[in-house]
Amino acid sequence: MEENKIELQNEQVEQVEQVEQPLQEEAQAAAQNLSDKNLAELSDFFQELRTSADAMMRSKEAEAVKSAFYKLLLKMREAVPEGAENPFEAVEENFKAMYADYKKERADFNRKQEQEREANLEKKLAIIEDLKALVEGQEDVSASFPALREIQNRWREAGPVPVTRFRDVNDTYQFYVEKFYDMVKINRDLRDLDFRKNLEAKEAFCAAAEKLAENENVVAAFHELQKLHEQWKEFGPVAKEVREDIWNRFKAATAVINKKYQAHFEGVKEEQAKNLEAKTALCEEAEAIAAAEVTSSAQWNKLSAQIAEIQEKWRGIGFATKKENQKIYDRFRAACDTFFARKREYYNEFKGSLKQNLDAKQALVDKAEELKTSTDWKSATDQFIALQKQWKEIGAVPRKKSDELWQRFRAACDEFFAAREAAREAARPKAPARGERGARPVRKDSLTDKFKALQQEIATYENNIGFFSLSSKGSPLIAQMQEKIDKAKAELRKLEEQIRKSEAEGGEQ
Repeated sequence: MEENKIELQNEQVEQVEQVEQPLQEEAQAAAQNLSDKNLAELSDFFQELRTSADAMMRSKEAEAVKSAFYKLLLKMREAVPEGAENPFEAVEENFKAMYADYKKERADFNRKQEQEREANLEKKLAIIEDLKALVEGQEDVSASFPALREIQNRWREAGPVPVTRFRDVNDTYQFYVEKFYDMVKINRDLRDLDFRKNLEAKEAFCAAAEKLAENENVVAAFHELQKLHEQWKEFGPVAKEVREDIWNRFKAATAVINKKYQAHFEGVKEEQAKNLEAKTALCEEAEAIAAAEVTSSAQWNKLSAQIAEIQEKWRGIGFATKKENQKIYDRFRAACDTFFARKREYYNEFKGSLKQNLDAKQALVDKAEELKTSTDWKSATDQFIALQKQWKEIGAVPRKKSDELWQRFRAACDEFFAAREAAREAARPKAPARGERGARPVRKDSLTDKFKALQQEIATYENNIGFFSLSSKGSPLIAQMQEKIDKAKAELRKLEEQIRKSEAEGGEQ
């Protein structure tokens, strides 16, 4: 009997070692990464968790949601300008209310669970006393054995006890069970029957464990295995000659599941390492964009599209390791925040410059409209050319005002130069027809003055072409100006010929 006792103890030690597999890696991998969710999504996720059937068993997940919510809330509050109204007050109050309700429900649940465990502890202590009395007061073997069965059934139905008392209560119970087999002179037939029943139960556990080893869902298989180990402990020993074999069979199936379980999480670790590497590369891209020198709205739009593309890639990558996941997310978020903060700053300054440019162009329009009726052709022409040069040097203005100002300014320029051209045409003397009687050769000074005037006109037209090319809508005017330039240059060549002829005639006289 002493030998049986030692073997039973060894079996129980091995069972405990198999059941107490480390679950820390599973908890880390199963934990939801919440850093990519916004405040509303976190609130919705917490509400779903709180109303789920297993809400009371997900307290760590609930605390993780709370931590992520307030961390994000703090960061978003920092972005709110000083003195501005808090836009997150409603969502914060809603979350506080949900969390308070959950904490209350959780406290009630824990209190009830503890009460039940305390009640179960009292039941099991009473069962141990009954078992102790059975062992110490054995008289009739045939009567004691059924009583032991009844005690074992009561023990299995009693339920869990407080964690702090589990081991000593269980050890005490096992001690008296073993003592019963050691001390009670049980009838061999009854003992063999008990051994056979225990063997049948343990063979069923072995078959169940072997089937679990084929399950593709290794995490679920591992959890089911733990339940089988708990049930295994509830049954007594089997015959000595099969005791080692049946335990080795159960242990072998357990080892297969544990090996798959470990390999699964090694694969998870490897994948998380690759995810970290990919996310690090995206951080570097985002940081380079955030630090880029940007001088135009077009550049900001292009870089914003690149940031959006990088963010989309980020969302398609899985979690990194638990140790690094929050760090790499914070790094990525910081790069994106830096980029958008610089963009906001640029556009705030840009809006100010638009207003200054608007005022400056409005002043040029007013001046042009004031000058357009002037007949002081030389002075007004110089002023218009100066106004056009200033217009080209002034930057952009608000789009809704841009076309209106441009049309007014261009209309004033067109009106003045059209009037000037008409006046010149009217004042230009008509040359007498060749061979006409009384015709006199044109004095040289007059031709020279006309030559210089044409040169000035050509310079003015060319300046206008450069000015009107600022707008695609000015293309018809550009064509007109080019036609006038070509005509003026042709006339200029004729004047050169006339001047040379006049000089020749003057020499003959």
